[in-house]
Amino acid sequence: MQWYTVYTKPKREDAVAGSLENAGIEVFNPKLKQKKYMQGAYRNKISPLFPCYVFVKFEPETTAHMIKYTRGVRRIVGGDMPWPVSDDVIDAIRDKEEGGIVAIKPPQLKYGDSVAINDGPLSGLKGIFEKELNGRERVVLLMSAIEYQARAVVDKAFLVIA
Repeated sequence: MQWYTVYTKPKREDAVAGSLENAGIEVFNPKLKQKKYMQGAYRNKISPLFPCYVFVKFEPETTAHMIKYTRGVRRIVGGDMPWPVSDDVIDAIRDKEEGGIVAIKPPQLKYGDSVAINDGPLSGLKGIFEKELNGRERVVLLMSAIEYQARAVVDKAFLVIA
């Protein structure tokens, strides 16, 4: 048996995974925990690592028909001859999991690094990394805007190296 990718309807990854697991089929539906700025506050949100996709381990000759007609499934990636996914890929994703959730580490920054903010109220702005604050989740950036420099405290998870 090999791993294959199943394309699901939007927001139906969990339902498809549950249906297939109830049928005795091994499913891998990796999740991602992200800090998002929603309704004026920072909140942790758990969402699929690959929206609309789950990994399923099966024999195409015997099980593909049942998987293809499971409620919430659009198709098996590859069509009549599904494209297998290497065990190494699945293992690499599983190695990054902590408690069933994939952990993406914020970038390691040093003084003077140019960064861009990719989420929150300051999304799209660029700045220069100055220092980390206690707790290692927040950082101080030096922001430049129209002949004025200001310091801003930003969540480290919202930064990418520019």
